[in-house]
Amino acid sequence: MSRLESCLLMFLALCSVTQSINVEELNEEFTESLLLRPLPDRKVLAHFHFRSSAPPSKTYGRHHHIFPKSIYQLVHKFQVREMELSFTQGRWNYERWGGFDPISSSNAKPPGVELWAEFDVPQDQVDESWKNLTHALSGLFCASINFLEHSTSYSAPQWSFGSASGKLRYGTLPREAVCTENLTPWLKLLPCRDKAGLSLLMDRPSIYRGYYHSQRLHLKSDEFGASEMSTGMVLEQTLTVVLRPDTFSGKALQPSWSLSSLFGRSVSRKCSLSSSSNVYAQFEQNLLFEGDKLKEDREALENAISVGDGFEDNPLFELSLAPKRVIKESGNLQKAGSILYEFSVEDSNEFKPFDLGLNWKVPVAWSCPQAPLQASRFLLGSGNERGAIAISMKSTRSNNVERTSSYDENECWLRVGIFQMVPWYVKVYYHTLKLFLDGEPQSSMENIEKILVSPSEDKVSTGVLEMILRLPCSVNTAALTLEFDKGFLHIDEYPPDANQGFDIPSAVIHFADFVANMSFHDDSLKQVPILSKLQEEVPVVSYTEVLLVPLTTPDFSMPYNVITITCTVFALYFGSLLNALRRRVGEEERLLNGKGARKAGPLTLMISKLSAKLRGKKWEPPKQSESGRSSSKYKLLAKVVLVAGVAAAWQFYFQ
Repeated sequence: MSRLESCLLMFLALCSVTQSINVEELNEEFTESLLLRPLPDRKVLAHFHFRSSAPPSKTYGRHHHIFPKSIYQLVHKFQVREMELSFTQGRWNYERWGGFDPISSSNAKPPGVELWAEFDVPQDQVDESWKNLTHALSGLFCASINFLEHSTSYSAPQWSFGSASGKLRYGTLPREAVCTENLTPWLKLLPCRDKAGLSLLMDRPSIYRGYYHSQRLHLKSDEFGASEMSTGMVLEQTLTVVLRPDTFSGKALQPSWSLSSLFGRSVSRKCSLSSSSNVYAQFEQNLLFEGDKLKEDREALENAISVGDGFEDNPLFELSLAPKRVIKESGNLQKAGSILYEFSVEDSNEFKPFDLGLNWKVPVAWSCPQAPLQASRFLLGSGNERGAIAISMKSTRSNNVERTSSYDENECWLRVGIFQMVPWYVKVYYHTLKLFLDGEPQSSMENIEKILVSPSEDKVSTGVLEMILRLPCSVNTAALTLEFDKGFLHIDEYPPDANQGFDIPSAVIHFADFVANMSFHDDSLKQVPILSKLQEEVPVVSYTEVLLVPLTTPDFSMPYNVITITCTVFALYFGSLLNALRRRVGEEERLLNGKGARKAGPLTLMISKLSAKLRGKKWEPPKQSESGRSSSKYKLLAKVVLVAGVAAAWQFYFQ
């Protein structure tokens, strides 16, 4: 009986372990999706979205099957609550590619590297955690992120990034070059890497010859919260690429394309660890027919695309594959919305790869939704002494788009937030802040709702400006100027390409009363990660250009010249001095005697011997004259005096 009880207990324990493993596997999830969208300027936007989630470690342990171990270790070692890292090459064209949609607001990043992180540590340990995190990310992604460890390279925003805890740090490297060395570690975080699934399309030459590409990593964790309703860790990896198809379809028609023509590859198999692998083709509902047809024909075409049924009979374009379903965005009077065609890649294989194609039938034209204001930034002034930073904002007449619930219809104001980080060697005078509305100077305090200024400190910290402007909705143009002086750097602080100039990171412009999201009638779509992400209300954010400030740079060839002439003078000085001190006088006299004896010819010696024999005297060889001896002494003395004079002149010159 005891043996039967022990076997039963072992069986129950094994079942419990198996059940716990199954629960863990069910709660750990990975999904992948791809969003394709044609752009008005004959380009195509490809947005890859990968999502990995892990249950709380307190409940399910610290061993994972899908979630990357390196990210888990970062979260627990440095207690990261939320983090976002992006590698970007190129600049997002807000005018042509849009600035009022979830893709542009969340994935349009400044050139180079951008990193911000919020920690769940005491306030006095935030900077140390940031420093260690930058070193770990630098080694993980093979980049120069460790340059952000110094206090002159990062800042502590108070409310510009949605967190007022004071534990958030922000840094950027505008000149960081992005290459395959950064993409390869990013792909290694995926369960199937680039061997299966949608990541098969990430052909390096195809991606890096695009007009814009940005690889982004967003991590959110509530592992260290006291609440029992913890959701664990969520890692989102996105790759946004703007490509131009190589196919030629004439000047009037939009270029036709397919996955194989864009990326040089097609999807031959699904990632076995992915719970869903879908591809979406997005089209704006405000497509217009460019021709000499009647207005009724245009309205008919617009109605044809707005209706999701019968895609094969669509008069504007033709898709090579039948969609799994058609999802229509619920629009309103201010926003026309868009339409999504969903495709599944689960049935793809090597014999029948998934290769979605689009063929335009007629010329069309449309415009992407714009942010309320289009911002740009530039420098004023000339010379290497002083200048000014100007931020110009131009209205796009999109102020009637959907706002948040805090919008007051009685008083129409446009709230614009600005976050600007300036290096310490650009000494900004914040009291020179000037605001211009429609070309007229305004009182700054009347239009500033909130402002926070943190002046820079030489070689210690950067300068930070955070402010919220209240502008009337009827404004056409708004401009902001700040004067600054250019500082001087030590020669060791200059980069190798100092003559190129010094970068001022992009300014962040956000609109507090506007959100960018998509809305659908079907609530079940929130279970799809990418569609759920598109439905989230994210603030409308745009980035300005990176400024290039020329500073006074020394002549870097002078140290080389000084080193060369110094080494030459020292060689002459010590060589002559040692030659004069170490040479022996007796050896020099014997050398001169030997030279004098060699100068006497054989005929002279024969005559001298014959003369001595006739006179009955002993013959002696000729001796050196006293004048020769004195001349050698004079030469030696002149050398010593010359060396001493050079030494005295050198000492006098460097005093």
